[in-house]
Amino acid sequence: MNAIQRAQDAYRQQTQAIRTERGIEYDAFARITHRLKVAGSFGPGGFREMVAALHANRRLWTVLATDVADKNNSLPPDVRARIIYLAEFTRLQSSKVLRGEATVNVLVEINSAIMRGLGGQRNIA
Repeated sequence: MNAIQRAQDAYRQQTQAIRTERGIEYDAFARITHRLKVAGSFGPGGFREMVAALHANRRLWTVLATDVADKNNSLPPDVRARIIYLAEFTRLQSSKVLRGEATVNVLVEINSAIMRGLGGQRNIA
């Protein structure tokens, strides 16, 4: 390994160490939203990919809902309530997608709105 590669590795490690919680949340939403979009583009032939993407999305929303349900969470109560509502909506909408009664588009839109909020582009609700 040469000096340039070592410097790049050191910089990369330092950059990852200073990531914010918002940045980590944004990245999680970005990865999962991308998976939802890709799975949606496969159509009926991509059922396995859709199941995996929906499962990952449900897990993310479950983690968020669990976090905001904690009495020590510092978010305002109205924001916490909205996140819990969105988690439940996501669960129900995912079931509709799996039954073929809906597309993944609404879930992608919700996640994208959250990403805009986390990125500071505008408020989420």
